[in-house]
Amino acid sequence: MKFAHRLAYYLFGLLLGGMFLVFFFQKKKTEFCYMPNCRVLKDLRSKPLEISKEAQSKLNEKWVTMEDIKACLENGDVDFSKSNQPLDNGKLYIIEGKNTKNEDIIVEMVNKSERVMLKDIKKQ
Repeated sequence: MKFAHRLAYYLFGLLLGGMFLVFFFQKKKTEFCYMPNCRVLKDLRSKPLEISKEAQSKLNEKWVTMEDIKACLENGDVDFSKSNQPLDNGKLYIIEGKNTKNEDIIVEMVNKSERVMLKDIKKQ
């Protein structure tokens, strides 16, 4: 068999397999989360949230909302140079994101084994 025919068969099979995978994974709503930033944010989103007094006072000031915190947990960037430090039977994570007014905010969260505590929210 000529090389051109083998290449055509290979590309046709690759196309069919790719279409199958796209169809299959769209139905399952699968999320590929292998990078460290994505894995930390996914772990923080999966646990129940507890709010500290400092964070509650910032939320009461109305310059930041819980929707902003949820958006940071979806699209924020974890600052690993300041994060992953032991604190209160858990690990402290610093997440940089934006609020609805497009202002930079820093969210401090303590990841414990059973829950996540929103420790503080700061303007950057």
